[in-house]
Amino acid sequence: MILIIHPFGAEFWISSENPPMNSLPQITLAQVQQLDAEDILRPMRDHFELPPHVIYLDGNSLGALPKATAQRVATVVKHEWGQDLIRSWNSAGWFQLPQRLGNLIAPLIGAGQNEVVATDSTSINLYKVLFAAMATSAAGNPKRRVIISERSNFPTDLYIAESLCRERDYQLKLLEPDDIEAALTPDVAVLLLTHVNYRTGAMHDMARITAAAHQAGILTVWDLAQSAGAVPVDLTGARADFAIGCGYKYLNGGPGAPAFVWVNPVHAERFWQPLAGWWGHAAPFEFTPDYRPAPGISRYLCGTQPILNMAALECGLDVFTAAQALGGMTALRAKSLALTDMFITLVEQRCSGHGLGLATPRAHDQRGSQVCLTRDEGAFAIVQALIARGVIGDFRAGDGGLHKDILRFGLTPLYVGFEDVWNAVDHLRQVLEGAEWLRPEFTQKHAVT
Repeated sequence: MILIIHPFGAEFWISSENPPMNSLPQITLAQVQQLDAEDILRPMRDHFELPPHVIYLDGNSLGALPKATAQRVATVVKHEWGQDLIRSWNSAGWFQLPQRLGNLIAPLIGAGQNEVVATDSTSINLYKVLFAAMATSAAGNPKRRVIISERSNFPTDLYIAESLCRERDYQLKLLEPDDIEAALTPDVAVLLLTHVNYRTGAMHDMARITAAAHQAGILTVWDLAQSAGAVPVDLTGARADFAIGCGYKYLNGGPGAPAFVWVNPVHAERFWQPLAGWWGHAAPFEFTPDYRPAPGISRYLCGTQPILNMAALECGLDVFTAAQALGGMTALRAKSLALTDMFITLVEQRCSGHGLGLATPRAHDQRGSQVCLTRDEGAFAIVQALIARGVIGDFRAGDGGLHKDILRFGLTPLYVGFEDVWNAVDHLRQVLEGAEWLRPEFTQKHAVT
């Protein structure tokens, strides 16, 4: 089937089912430029520092720098820390930052006010909520001793799950996506899934899968690292149980930005989280030797928070507040789908015959905000050749079997334009046609790939 979409008043052709490319009208540069001219979100690009001559398609790994961040962090350093010193815990509201930022994140993930805190890393937060989910399940049925996850889930999620299973004598089962629902059996305690797969961009139906898990008496833990700020999420509507997510990807909080954690209010006060620190105490400044957990989500805090990082994350979240006047997450999602549709179509029209495959689902309701291409040979080198040209995506290694090497391109609607997509694909075409990727310097791997 061929669709015509009208994202911003203009129209162009895209493929929803992969018909022969010669059956599709060619997208023209003039059409692409018209889409940029009519893009209601175009002003959001001005909120970011974007280097000249760079097409940044890696916001799903590290978001771009908001223009406000440097000055905000400098103010915290020079004035709040430098001048007010320790008084800033009160005068600048440092102590309340986890809750304040959590309330800015909440609308992006379908959570209520005072249900989210920004804190720690995604991995640490996953340890907290997975421990809590296991304890909650065991209180109802201690015979449930299995955790299920996707085989291609982000590795840190699997490492955390593996360590908890080893510690508590549980079993971790890893499955392909199509096999998950059939495996929701009476021995399963927790289903741990990343909403949007980091390798493929495939998006799970959160509401349907959560309902299926609950029907089987299973709790759900959702990782929103590739979702928050990129696709609409409705944790409350889906009746999810626990969720965590990342602050440095689509939320543009900077490298090492605090993550976030959400717990359904029905579970929030049932158990202590395992990292009981003083920030999660009901009265931290009483300095009592015994632990008494804070009410609600605040008990999922642990130790002293990284205030400079929190200040940077707040600037990233302020961008989403500004985007509300232009349609918010609804507009961002519409543009994301238009960008990814165009990227897929241009690759198939202009790079055919070069061995590229598509790992990302074509269906809109099954796709995040990235396009992932496969190639049997040279995927890493092709990405490096693109980076040398100023087109920054990234590479994710396969397993030599079912899961192939991935060329990954994150299309962040806040600052990526349609002409960026056109130019990125043109660079990809040139790299392939000129065999640039065969140059030896593009095979050299660094510590971070």
